[in-house]
Amino acid sequence: MGTVHFMSFAAGGRRVNFRKKSYVVVILVLAVLLMSIWAFYPSSSSDNVRVQAMADFTAVTAATSDDSYDMYLKNHEAASRPDSVIRIEGESYKAAEGDGFQVVDVQDAKAVVTPEEGSISWDIPIEQAGLYNIRVRYLPLEGKSSAIERQIEINNQVPFSGADIVTFDRVWGNQSDEIKRDDRDNDLRPRQIETPIWQTESVSDRNGYYDEPYAFYFDKGTQSLKLTALREPMAIDYIELYRNSDVKTYAELKSEYEAEGLKPVDHQYVLIQAENAVYKSSPTLYPLTDRSSPTVIPYDVSKLRINTIGGLNWKLPGQWIEWEFEAPTDGLYQIALKEKQDQLRGIFATRSLTIDGEYPFKEMKRLRFDFGMDWSNDVLGNGEDEPYLFHLTKGTHRIRMTVSLGEIAPLLQTIESSVLQLNEMYRKIIMITSNSPDTLRDYQLEKRIPDMIQVFQEQSKTIASVAAYLEQMTGERSDKVSVLYTLVKQLDDMVKKPETIPGRLSSFKVNIGGLGTWILTVREQPITLDYLAISSPGYKLPHAQATFMQDVKHELGGLVASYTEDYDSIGNTGKKNRSTTVWITTGRDQAQVLKNLIDETFTPESNISVSLKLVPANILLPATLAGEGPDVAMQIGEDVPVNYAMRDAAADLKQFPDYDQIASRFRESGLTPYRYGGGTYALPEQQSFPMLFYRKDILKELGLEVPKTWQDIYNMISVLQKHNMEFWLPIEQGNANIVPNATFSALLYQNGGEFYRDNGKSSALDSDIAMNVFKKWTQFYTNYKFPLIADFPNRFRTGEMPIGIADYTTYNMLTVLAPEIKGLWDFTIVPGTEQADGTVDHAVASHTTGVMMLKNAKDKDAAWEFMKWWTSKETQIAYGREMEGLMGEAARYPTANVEALEELPWPVKDYRNLEEQWQWVKGIPQVPGGYFTGRHLDNAFRKVVNANENPREALLDYILYMNDEITVKRQEFNLDQ
Repeated sequence: MGTVHFMSFAAGGRRVNFRKKSYVVVILVLAVLLMSIWAFYPSSSSDNVRVQAMADFTAVTAATSDDSYDMYLKNHEAASRPDSVIRIEGESYKAAEGDGFQVVDVQDAKAVVTPEEGSISWDIPIEQAGLYNIRVRYLPLEGKSSAIERQIEINNQVPFSGADIVTFDRVWGNQSDEIKRDDRDNDLRPRQIETPIWQTESVSDRNGYYDEPYAFYFDKGTQSLKLTALREPMAIDYIELYRNSDVKTYAELKSEYEAEGLKPVDHQYVLIQAENAVYKSSPTLYPLTDRSSPTVIPYDVSKLRINTIGGLNWKLPGQWIEWEFEAPTDGLYQIALKEKQDQLRGIFATRSLTIDGEYPFKEMKRLRFDFGMDWSNDVLGNGEDEPYLFHLTKGTHRIRMTVSLGEIAPLLQTIESSVLQLNEMYRKIIMITSNSPDTLRDYQLEKRIPDMIQVFQEQSKTIASVAAYLEQMTGERSDKVSVLYTLVKQLDDMVKKPETIPGRLSSFKVNIGGLGTWILTVREQPITLDYLAISSPGYKLPHAQATFMQDVKHELGGLVASYTEDYDSIGNTGKKNRSTTVWITTGRDQAQVLKNLIDETFTPESNISVSLKLVPANILLPATLAGEGPDVAMQIGEDVPVNYAMRDAAADLKQFPDYDQIASRFRESGLTPYRYGGGTYALPEQQSFPMLFYRKDILKELGLEVPKTWQDIYNMISVLQKHNMEFWLPIEQGNANIVPNATFSALLYQNGGEFYRDNGKSSALDSDIAMNVFKKWTQFYTNYKFPLIADFPNRFRTGEMPIGIADYTTYNMLTVLAPEIKGLWDFTIVPGTEQADGTVDHAVASHTTGVMMLKNAKDKDAAWEFMKWWTSKETQIAYGREMEGLMGEAARYPTANVEALEELPWPVKDYRNLEEQWQWVKGIPQVPGGYFTGRHLDNAFRKVVNANENPREALLDYILYMNDEITVKRQEFNLDQ
């Protein structure tokens, strides 16, 4: 039986691993032998390392941010913490800014509705000044199904960084308690639906860095509390100012048990299947299927059974799952968890546990789950011989487990601070040396940047202390600390030999990026649960690990099933009244999510079965020519439908009477690439377009404004280049199907140009507008020396490229992969071209993927029903949320459905920027032979930039090739010349 370990709450406390009792004697002997050696090296001892590391953490965190919560508490450390509770009814608000605020009666409570925009404030009478915690009783209202976000202001000021965004969770549950099965006898995952209930939540750190709720200082007298909506609506019943009470330790509680005469229960056993959770904080915390062991409950050797919960979906701080159970009688119980933490080697996952909304005792704030490849029965306790006892009264209770960072939190804060300081120093260095320094030149950096050596020394010491502390906690040196030690070694070398720094800049930048990745890796805390057992102390629990015979039976059964089960098909294969065949070409994760959605909604509602196949992208054409193609092809490039339409291989969607209604789901720009000869041959699934990304902190430091026009860009280039910084314009890497460049397309459309004339019969790039635009575009690289190749997200992260134009999906990448610059960057619409009437045109071109029906589809109506379902608002939202839950925010779905994008979990301000730019987006039409346009536009560009050709002559030369190919293709398909 396994053991869950806990952090010692005393300074320098030690953790005992009872799984390793057999090594205790050996360790003691080694300790005696090495004690004299350790006496000469006191800094290597566990206690000294931890104390020193924690001191470093506190010093660094306090020193790097004047508006941090730590500094806020330090500034008010002399303030009292009053015991009084001050309640403010929601409907008694003083003022509201914006529309939609109203007092209503909802679910037996009188409350004020606060929409997803605007602000609301209350006057609070404070009789005793001091630090108060804040809790809110709220009801999530129908919105975009993402977490509710608010900004808190006291007397019209945000008190500290962290109060600018506080979150309130929505509540989710299974749509049905019954697990349904498909026609292959596999369990279907229950659909997650929102279950709005009144909740009382304390205002806490959304990043999980602090165990306790935020404390806010209020002066004596009437004080103002304002909540500004950032995302999602909610109803507020009341707000309370209170003092968060200290939780007793288990030792203190145990003494109370004895004093009250409480006894352990006898012969009691309650098993809670983890997948039967009643509430969750996210729709992605759905039940899972695990076939790794025959001991999971329920189990089948070949069929899919819903039997676990958590996994990689349950990993971010603040996510919680709640279970309900009946205690058969009053008394003291033990709690055991069958869990598997097989993702974090060299680190551990942390959870907090509450019963009926309260921590039973202090140790439940930080439950530690160590790495292990197999399932383990962990009894909550100090060891196998001393389980914790929980007092439960007869009746219904709820257990909630929440992802917590625990001991990891100060490590993450420290490394985030280090990344910021090292990135700042890197920028100072490249301002002197540039991105490509002369390694043979002595730049005398230690003289020109006086604090450089000191910063490197301090950060080396700090990062080393984090690595040492992590080693002490886990008892091993893993890949989690090797990243840290690599940078420590480099910093030490650069301190000793500062003249080598220019030659080390490239690897230095890579190592700083490695720290950012380390933050992401360590911050995620996944575990998987099979069941929870509430029982009498010492009750014999089911075996978590399989016996030898069970393993043999499991493996042999899996071998037989590999010959009898169809693992290639994704979805129902049984015969219904109607069916359609769908091919998807992206990846198995996407296919599996789509399969689940089909089984949950499409097939039950339409009675149409779907044979979903995951195929390589290049197989569609030969399969169609051989008459073996699908009815519907998904997630295909925007050049494919028109190419198939030319060959009479794609179905015209305008034949369906409700086409116009379905087409209204999309912008005109999304449909443009799929129109040909008066027909439309696909529906857009995804649509992305460029946005302008910029670092707020660096532009402010340089005294620059966010550019509104291209003239503003010209004005800022000299300032950026003076500091060895760059502006990024996107350059596609060459390939056979290259699309027209995003920068050129934006300039062309902003100046009133087009790609084709005469309904696609010839290229329009020989116009004066196109020629002038092409010249301007190439001058960015010939005259202003813009880079042709760069990793924009990483250079944006380090500050080398503090501004640039990139696809809006870069937002997702930066949100996830650059946590250290959170709040320091933003994005807005692409700079435009000023028109004769003084207005500014911000037009850009988009890129899409689509879903196409093949001409030889056997049941076109069934295929059309699938396409309508797939591109609908509800399905696109569900798919987007599932992908984001599976792969994180970096996989946020760029849906082409206008209403669906609005419902995806974008902050209001960011969505408004996207919506504003989307209104300017234009689609690039697809024409016969049009694939030569992007390819030869790139060729002409390279000829100008690399071979110093005249722009007009280079482009005219390649326009001849474009027109020739268009003519050839129109002749081939007997089209008008």
